[in-house]
Amino acid sequence: MATHRSDTPLYRRLARQLQERIDAGTYPAGSRLPSEPELSADFGVNRLTVRQAVAELERAAVLEIRRGVGTFVRPPAVRVSITVDPRSQRFDLGSVHRALPLDAALPSGTPLPEGTAGVVEGDGETVVAAPAVGGTAEDGEAARQLGRTVGELSRVDTVIRIGGRPRVANSYWVPTRPLPPGLQRPGRPGNMVLALAGAAGVELEYDWRAFGAIGADLADAELLGVPPGTPLLVREGVSCTPDGTPALYVRRRIDGSSARFVLHYREPGGTEGGTENAGGSGPAE
Repeated sequence: MATHRSDTPLYRRLARQLQERIDAGTYPAGSRLPSEPELSADFGVNRLTVRQAVAELERAAVLEIRRGVGTFVRPPAVRVSITVDPRSQRFDLGSVHRALPLDAALPSGTPLPEGTAGVVEGDGETVVAAPAVGGTAEDGEAARQLGRTVGELSRVDTVIRIGGRPRVANSYWVPTRPLPPGLQRPGRPGNMVLALAGAAGVELEYDWRAFGAIGADLADAELLGVPPGTPLLVREGVSCTPDGTPALYVRRRIDGSSARFVLHYREPGGTEGGTENAGGSGPAE
């Protein structure tokens, strides 16, 4: 979770607190939010601040305001599954962090930033936080996908900067506790997939990857420097050890206004593959 900056407006700080309560299940999906007077008294702020915070969460597609009825927590989006040829499996070597021209030959699945021409100082992946794994929906999904309890998992959040801008927010969950303190240090640079694999002493391979799209919530909007509700591409999935044991769950949120995914359907040398797959010219997250 992104930290609260001292210059963050009061209404946005309140919106973040409401988001945290929603994530923790205090206000479950489909439930009606307390009224403006109740929230005003609960948080010790005026009703205008409450109104602005609720409007912010509505723009982020977290809340639905039904005029004359109340404000309700939106349910999570329904997911669509897409079958991928298992022959596309590749070793999980983490994301490509370099900004490259759009016509460069990139491994399959690499997000391509629009209008960037090269590496800028500070580009790459850095740790943002290592939040405690608790009762959020994302933590529960990670535990389910890894076949573990929430208490067995560690989490690291990072951001990838390309062309001098934060482009990708990442969350990783692994069944390794505790993680080395240096690996979790905010500001630590480097490829997190390789670092986590090294900490666990394992080699990672793709198990599955899924694609989707969401509106930026308040935390991701602050981290990526975009307005709440901005379209984000989502790439998530599980990586496993060579024997098939789930060892990492990753969820990446990519600024959809400045990135795209490219899938190559021809084998190296120009031979067209007979089945649809997410393989391509080499390994990449």
